[in-house]
Amino acid sequence: MNKQTYNDIAETLYTEKLDNGLTVFLLPKPEMAKTYGIFTTNYGSIDQTFVPIGQSEKITVPEGIAHFLEHKLFEKEDHDVFADFGKQGASANAFTSFTKTAYLFSATNHIEKNVETLINFVQDPYFSEQSVEKEKGIIGQEIKMYDDQPDWQSFMGTIKAMFKNHPINIDIAGTVESISKITKDDLYTCYYTFYHPENMTLCITGNFNPEQMMNLIKSNQASKEFKKMDEINRYLPNEPKEVAMKEHHIKMPVSVPKCTVGIKESSEEISGEEFLKKDLLQNMIVDYYFSKGGSFYQELYQEKLIDDSFYFETTLDKNYGYTLIGSNSDEPQVFSNKVKELLLSTRDETLSEKDFNRMKKKKIGRLLRSMNSLEFMANKYTHYHISKVDLFDIIPTIQALQLEEANQFLKEWIEEERLAVCTISAE
Repeated sequence: MNKQTYNDIAETLYTEKLDNGLTVFLLPKPEMAKTYGIFTTNYGSIDQTFVPIGQSEKITVPEGIAHFLEHKLFEKEDHDVFADFGKQGASANAFTSFTKTAYLFSATNHIEKNVETLINFVQDPYFSEQSVEKEKGIIGQEIKMYDDQPDWQSFMGTIKAMFKNHPINIDIAGTVESISKITKDDLYTCYYTFYHPENMTLCITGNFNPEQMMNLIKSNQASKEFKKMDEINRYLPNEPKEVAMKEHHIKMPVSVPKCTVGIKESSEEISGEEFLKKDLLQNMIVDYYFSKGGSFYQELYQEKLIDDSFYFETTLDKNYGYTLIGSNSDEPQVFSNKVKELLLSTRDETLSEKDFNRMKKKKIGRLLRSMNSLEFMANKYTHYHISKVDLFDIIPTIQALQLEEANQFLKEWIEEERLAVCTISAE
């Protein structure tokens, strides 16, 4: 077990890659009353076309299968896993994103028992034809519920406007039609391909003894057998640089129109230092312009184009990236034109040393505050690990960023062909 101490932030991380390929991260925080665990597979909704383990031909599975599989893993032949966690005083949950599926719990006691429950239920699939058919109705209702949510439709509508071929433009849950095609055999194929320990990480943070916890996990894994796994071959379609649609209009019964401007950031496969620098600069620059202290926010607010619903978010993942800037607005066309005008103006701007140093300090301050959250630490460590980045390298990387790098990023950041607008209105 590798032990690494980060003196600047007073954290100690224990890491080990087990014989079966599972990577374990333990981050003890004895001052905390709670412990949080997350078991993550490098498999999300975009992984639709791949070569199944032990086979040589690629297949394409129905849309929404990763999310469907997440649901089904909680249901066993003779019991429900949520009930098991409840008896042990734990709160459990799971989520599927575009790139990963994660199972998690938090608890203040019976920690080792809850860790075993987490590992065991994820590594013990049980799917029957009857239960699969039943689940189609449940998830179908969930899909229909999201179809009626303007915020979700605004998000997915902007994604669809930006990405033409990349499967990020498909709803994580799929469609009622696509999930109707899912079979028990499809679930087992996806499970045994992507839920191999070699493709997974287990991260535990909170109040526990790291040596005892690692011994528990190693003993648990040594008692199970897994086939040897080669690298998974996944296939993504070519994605053009420009957006799929410059304008996307969705009609829904909303009292005030919603408008979102999307920036198609990247669809290239990057990792390591290159990924981290782009991720940081993208986040820092969007925040610089659109946070409440930012010049763009102030201009939009003074012109009464936004209200309290205004938001911005930016994401960079292993093979795509996007930024969203949106708000309820009585004048959605004026709002989107103004945001695009402001974004295009950044090509002629340069940041000052003073501004950039302030941006770096703000980013570090937020990161240090977030590190008080067990959920943040475990989720982010896992997220960055998939892209070959160590979460604890972020602060030194921010400190080392140069003004020239930021201004070069700013110069290349915005191109009109990579801007898309999604508007939701009753008209």
